[in-house]
Amino acid sequence: MDKRVAIVTGASRGIGRAIAKRLAKDGRHVVAVARNEEQLKSLAAEIAADGGSCDFRTCDLADGAAVQRLVEEVAEKHGRLDILVNNAGITKDGLLMRMSDQDFDDVLNVNLRSVFIACRAAARPMLRGKFGRVVNIGSVSGVEGNKGQANYSAAKAGLIGLTKSVAKELGAKGVTANVVAPGFVETDMTSFLGPEDKKKVSEHITVGRLGVPEDIAAAVSYLAADDAGYITGQVLVVDGGLPM
Repeated sequence: MDKRVAIVTGASRGIGRAIAKRLAKDGRHVVAVARNEEQLKSLAAEIAADGGSCDFRTCDLADGAAVQRLVEEVAEKHGRLDILVNNAGITKDGLLMRMSDQDFDDVLNVNLRSVFIACRAAARPMLRGKFGRVVNIGSVSGVEGNKGQANYSAAKAGLIGLTKSVAKELGAKGVTANVVAPGFVETDMTSFLGPEDKKKVSEHITVGRLGVPEDIAAAVSYLAADDAGYITGQVLVVDGGLPM
């Protein structure tokens, strides 16, 4: 295959779906990964209708062995693996004193451990090809923390440290690793916000609106590009100027 091959996890909806569509538009062959097969079929059909190239794999990212197999099998099937976008994540919010050990472990397992496993598995084919772009989707919660999200914030903060380590280990071989950290984006994770809540949040965002998945996809597109090879170990916060 002449096209660069990209794996996108959590691709069935929201930010992951937008990233998959954008990378396909950029001329990449996208391997979309999620648990919902019907949503993945729909995504693949949309991309094909737009002239792009996509296939999909179902995987439970809480299963580390399955994540390892998935990455290895994609690289073997296509003879290469150029781009890895770790987007999948879950939330199990709760105040610190009420959060169970299981809720903490579940979020760390999917949001951080699976990323480690995927990066480890992707390293070999990327090094072999002397090219790689790892883009991990973090969160402003991982940069600043957030009330009621000790588990999620810890996972996303850990993601930053993991990404910087990957960047330092693989950078001399043509592999970059970066984090895109979204702020408030219109997805299922923010669907609990009513119109008034969204209005109040927007008043604190410099550009005056919540983000959309395509905003995040555009940032990923740039960091995954061939000519982004001098950017690595960075955290690109895409939040519309929220903290300014």
